[in-house]
Amino acid sequence: MLAKRLIVCLDVKDGRVVKGVNFVGLRDAGDPVECALRYDAEEADELVFLDITAGHEKRNTAIELARRCAQELSIPFTIGGGVRTVADFEALLRAGADKVAINSAAVRRPELISECANRFGVQAVVLAVDARKVGASWNTFVDGGRTDTGRNALDWIRSAAALGAGEILLTSMDRDGTGNGFDLDLTRRASQIVKLPVIASGGAGTLEHLCEGLEAGASAVLAAGMFHFGKYTVRQAKEFMRTHGINMRPAEELVS
Repeated sequence: MLAKRLIVCLDVKDGRVVKGVNFVGLRDAGDPVECALRYDAEEADELVFLDITAGHEKRNTAIELARRCAQELSIPFTIGGGVRTVADFEALLRAGADKVAINSAAVRRPELISECANRFGVQAVVLAVDARKVGASWNTFVDGGRTDTGRNALDWIRSAAALGAGEILLTSMDRDGTGNGFDLDLTRRASQIVKLPVIASGGAGTLEHLCEGLEAGASAVLAAGMFHFGKYTVRQAKEFMRTHGINMRPAEELVS
């Protein structure tokens, strides 16, 4: 059985890590590289940086962040936000990102997924899906959660997998930043319809929540605020999951 992963997410706005609730009400959480180095030292499996207000004029900011992280970090990292073209995707990989997350541009032009997968390999392509419950199903939202596409999120995930996405970063907008736990129904359904790794995102507030997300079928769980503001450390979280029978990646020997 493949080991599960614990991923820390760093939402970046204007060069700072921020965290809000339901995509609004942002609080400052520090410098992104300084935060990343702390999580690297605590043995997070991976990091995800999302430029949540990325416009074309800020693309160079994300590239510089990728360069800084590539120089400093020993763990894999993904960068997303505002990636619209194959050239944008390539620039982030060349700057040192291990993977690139795409969202709005892929919804509007799904061929972007296959173009990036064919050129850089499926392992580099992370499809970020922002889903919110609308009636009895979940809709796909774009533009940083501001625009409801009306498209069923599970249908979109299935289509994206066929196009060559290598991984699904699935965020419940309803749960984001609430600390009330992942949307387990959404996580379970997404994990059942595709063979790709699904990252559960949105709502983790306790160590038990992390276990629940993995038990619902996710290959990895992503959290932010519970680590940014000192409620738990990554080491505490990984040890808790191990003691509850979850096959986590091996811990490195602690260096005193």
